[in-house]
Amino acid sequence: MTAEKPRSVVLLSGGMDSGVCAALAARDTEAAALHVSYGQRTEARERRAFDQICDRLGIRRRLVVRNEVLHQIGGSALTDEKIAVPEAHGVEAESRIGKGPVPITYVPFRNAHFLAAAISWAEVLGAPRVYIGAVEQDSSGYPDCRPAYYQAFQEAVKAGTREGTIQIVTPLIALRKTEIVKLGLELKAPFELTWSCYSREDTACGACESCVLRLRAFAEAGIEDPIPYASQPAVLECRK
Repeated sequence: MTAEKPRSVVLLSGGMDSGVCAALAARDTEAAALHVSYGQRTEARERRAFDQICDRLGIRRRLVVRNEVLHQIGGSALTDEKIAVPEAHGVEAESRIGKGPVPITYVPFRNAHFLAAAISWAEVLGAPRVYIGAVEQDSSGYPDCRPAYYQAFQEAVKAGTREGTIQIVTPLIALRKTEIVKLGLELKAPFELTWSCYSREDTACGACESCVLRLRAFAEAGIEDPIPYASQPAVLECRK
């Protein structure tokens, strides 16, 4: 007799990292998927990716919630139309990703809002795990993607939930983007359904930091990214 899988809640934005994280959660647990819309530029496209990924992975239990606070607060290029999404053109710009100050695409303390909703739902479902596809290595350098942040949040979960036993699982946090691509291929994660672009909803721009990091990861893995791009950085063209 096959042992029953534990329940989990997986935060699924619809991006590459969260898509691979969801594939892991669906493989190892009876996963329920949570998507948070917060007034980001690509809100509709990310929601579509969420639904399509859930369909492909066979995740039936889903919850979509709306967070008005992050858009009202602003302060990020993702939530404020008056702030331009920066582009990473050229070798020098690409090499600076994640090595300078926190970029303007950082949404202030966003992952705390996401985790709070996920932990609350996990308590209701009796799910002992919450998965989140946070990545520290080879990324833009957001402070709420660091291991220390999740260690601290875990202590809040222990102190502030009924049983104090829900575990925050960050399976990708120490991986480079190339390693995430390779892991996703092993898991048969539906990369063609994911959406990572910060700027556009029709065709990925190929110029924002998120697109550049994604394109670089696929190029270094020797795999063609299956989603269409309006343009690709010259440095990536040279690597082909």
